[in-house]
Amino acid sequence: MKDKKIDEHKITGYFDDGSEFDGTLKFRGSFRIDGFFKGRIESDSMLIIGDKGKVEAEIVVNHVVISGECRGNIKAAECVEINSLARVYGTVTTPKLIVEEGAYLQASCQTCDQPPAAAAEIKLKS
Repeated sequence: MKDKKIDEHKITGYFDDGSEFDGTLKFRGSFRIDGFFKGRIESDSMLIIGDKGKVEAEIVVNHVVISGECRGNIKAAECVEINSLARVYGTVTTPKLIVEEGAYLQASCQTCDQPPAAAAEIKLKS
């Protein structure tokens, strides 16, 4: 069986508005949350928290884009983007942080030259 290349910009998983999940989420490809998630999220790909999404989690991913509400610790190996309607509470550790005007950010933020160790170590098995 050949190993498929994952397109990071294609949504491969989705929690719709009205969905609720409590636990650990691991995924490949991009994943979008528009419902409620509580727990831990791990991936070497992209997480998108939509404008209706509410997340309370320990997040360790490559890249995260937040338009909804996020509470917890975020470690991203590449980038954290906080859009204008977003509300973020907790800690953010990433080499690149983008915060749009209008976003609410109540967090301890650390940008670094190297990806956070925990995020760099995430490698999902095929």
